[in-house]
Amino acid sequence: MTSDGLEDFVAERPVLAHDVVHEGYIWNIVRDKVDLGEGGQVTRELMDHPGAVTVLALDESDRVLMIRQYRHPVGMELWELPAGLLDVPGENPVEAAKRELLEEADLRASEWSLLAEWFNSPGGSNEALRCYLARGISEVPEAERYQRGEEELNMPTRWVPLDEARDAVLAGKIHNPGAVIGILAAVAARDAGWKTLRPADAPWPAHRHYRH
Repeated sequence: MTSDGLEDFVAERPVLAHDVVHEGYIWNIVRDKVDLGEGGQVTRELMDHPGAVTVLALDESDRVLMIRQYRHPVGMELWELPAGLLDVPGENPVEAAKRELLEEADLRASEWSLLAEWFNSPGGSNEALRCYLARGISEVPEAERYQRGEEELNMPTRWVPLDEARDAVLAGKIHNPGAVIGILAAVAARDAGWKTLRPADAPWPAHRHYRH
């Protein structure tokens, strides 16, 4: 990646000191002392996050699969897309997306494309996310389905026309960032004849673990 044109690019600064402030169940809070060059130094605390993947499953009727899940930090039940953490060592992000679609929705897809990618909060976290478009949807046989538990148990699902989902986003009725970005990106990609889609295995330099 270069600094030419409208494109983010990798420009890591030397880390002079790195400390774990809090070791959590899923992610840690760390404190880095960073050399900005020309004598400038700053100390930043951030969430060290494994990253995540989101799946926009689209059926032949142009409907998107939505899942409703309780999110304790905001005290709300949110309509979301199937998603999950990149917390399996060595797992390819596309395979993680396939796993999440199977585990959360009992579905498989024959066609996978990269729809969008982003940082949730780059000022305070290194969490990098990707949203994949999954098409050619089929149900997983009941004997092969994942046994869900905890907050994933009994999550309501709904197939929603893509334009209806877009309208819900623009009306402020949907708040999950993966759903908001994925739905708007899918509408834009569809309106462009799907020409903007990238290969599912496209390089991911924005994620530190896949940068090199």
